Amino acid sequence: MSDKTATLYRMVLPDHTCPFGVRAKEMLEGAGFALDEHILASREDVEAFKREQGVDTTPQIFIGGERIGGSDDLRQYLAEA
Repeated sequence: MSDKTATLYRMVLPDHTCPFGVRAKEMLEGAGFALDEHILASREDVEAFKREQGVDTTPQIFIGGERIGGSDDLRQYLAEA
């Protein structure tokens, strides 16, 4: 885990903040990562992102150009690193 920068795409809507995105952000910061954070601020943004990436959920985390996945995947990635 030599690259200590992570890209995080997470949903923050006017009426809902995804708790899994908050958890992913906290895990990354706790592990010492600098964040390149992208907020998906509308349902349209969320759906477009999911279509573009071929994923079913947010958040999505990328480290070193590699998609790690969601917050559960990130937890496993950090435990193995």
